[in-house]
Amino acid sequence: MNFTTIETINEEIKNTPGKFIEYAEENYYKQINSVAKDILKSNKHILLLSGPSGSGKTTTALRIEGILEEAGIETHTISMDNYFLSNDKIVDVPLNADGTPDLESPYRLDIPLFKDHLQKLNTREEIAVPYFDFGTGTVTKYTPLKRKENEIIIIEGIHALNPLVTGSDAQIALRLYVSVRTRLKYGELILHPRKIRLMRRLCRDYQFRGRKLNQIVDMFKAVSKGENLYITPFKKHADFEVDTFLPYEVSLYGNYIINALAEQSDEVFESRQTYLELKPFLTAVDNIPIDLVPQTSLVREFIGGSLFEY
Repeated sequence: MNFTTIETINEEIKNTPGKFIEYAEENYYKQINSVAKDILKSNKHILLLSGPSGSGKTTTALRIEGILEEAGIETHTISMDNYFLSNDKIVDVPLNADGTPDLESPYRLDIPLFKDHLQKLNTREEIAVPYFDFGTGTVTKYTPLKRKENEIIIIEGIHALNPLVTGSDAQIALRLYVSVRTRLKYGELILHPRKIRLMRRLCRDYQFRGRKLNQIVDMFKAVSKGENLYITPFKKHADFEVDTFLPYEVSLYGNYIINALAEQSDEVFESRQTYLELKPFLTAVDNIPIDLVPQTSLVREFIGGSLFEY
């Protein structure tokens, strides 16, 4: 586990903010470029990419796709979210203590269909990739896909390393686990990586998904429970791991959430606790100019302005 301090971040922002961002982006790129090189050396044509919520799975998948494309290897990325069962077809999903469906469960997925498609992608048989519409809670269309001889398929999702979902994938796929692996320190305070991922979700969901911050905090409790049950236990199966933490990122998040989090912190107890936990870090860190952040940065997945479509 890595550590970095608010004091170090502020010093870098004060002296060389552009170089600070450049170095952080370069370190992340080196990690994913190393994964891409190993993919090119392998005789496997499928990459299963997993990680908890807010880990930057989608950007990582798209960035690796870009590296492989630059190397002349046609690559296609599939989101496992599209294999969600339509809301009216969920029957085996376990229930939470309050009687609501556990939507973090792998049984939220159409597991038989996914397993079938994974095998057919390996043998280059045509499949029809579903599209799940979150607005209607249904699969609304299918897109035909047949892997070409040397094409790479990247499949990203929280359950991509779970054998219940992927079956006997070890012989046909490489596996990557991504998450924040760096703790942030401020004096005697330490911020767990999970809270950094929560910051990311607060920024994204508040700006782009129309959710109140206290709703996001409440949802994150269920997300974290699902992470412990369904994601973390399977990271041991990964061939590669990538730390998606960018040392400058926390200096951006206060611009988007600190005021709203303060206003809403009295509405729900958990929001108040989250506000008190995040506030020292968000207020102590100096701001960094947003226009210095590259449009391809993983941070843009959460603050907006990305070249990628999510």
